[in-house]
Amino acid sequence: MNVLVDRFDVFAGGFWLTLQICILAGIGALLIGTIMAVLRISPVAPLRAVGTAYVTVFRNVPLTVVLFFSAFGLPALGSNARFLDVPGLNVVFSRLGTDLPYFRFAVLGLCLYTGAFVCEALRSGVNAVAPGQAEAARAIGLTFTQSLRYVILPQAWKSAVVPLGSVIIAMIKNSALAGFFGVVGDLSQTADSLVSADGLPLIPVFIGISIGYLIMTVPLGILLDRVERRVATR
Repeated sequence: MNVLVDRFDVFAGGFWLTLQICILAGIGALLIGTIMAVLRISPVAPLRAVGTAYVTVFRNVPLTVVLFFSAFGLPALGSNARFLDVPGLNVVFSRLGTDLPYFRFAVLGLCLYTGAFVCEALRSGVNAVAPGQAEAARAIGLTFTQSLRYVILPQAWKSAVVPLGSVIIAMIKNSALAGFFGVVGDLSQTADSLVSADGLPLIPVFIGISIGYLIMTVPLGILLDRVERRVATR
């Protein structure tokens, strides 16, 4: 177990990089999922078709395939995902602005994949809203967009917060695949380099990696349990 102490700086660096991926991918997935949920319940048939097609594709394709096409398909198409290099945001998340695009590819792949599950979790929250709420909104003259913004989505978010949290926890664990697609320095790539390149024992290294993921997922799971109990008592 001295490996954890002697290489603490390496583990800490991998943890911080993985945390950055998870934060960015989580925010992106929530945005994409919300947009797709709105499309799926839209009264306009072509928009519903777009939302349904998105969810059908990304919910049924393995994450490894999505990350593969993000990491190798986008460069083949001439893209380096530079649109994620947002001014100001790249100051906090410095990897967004580097010449190594695989960090951006990993974030994009996780966003697209997780967004499909966020969409379905949020749509289940929309379905939990009483139909009378939408009818009342229409009765007072609100448009579909206004009904979503002021009546339906605020209630849907409350109903969907627990399944959304479970989706985010799954996304954090899925981020372990990022290191196998060129992301240098995250937890999974750290484990590979410590074992294969430095010749360190396998079990202590993976114990350290597991601790890193537990630090990210356990507090979120505890928070979700508390939120679920509060929702159940209302």
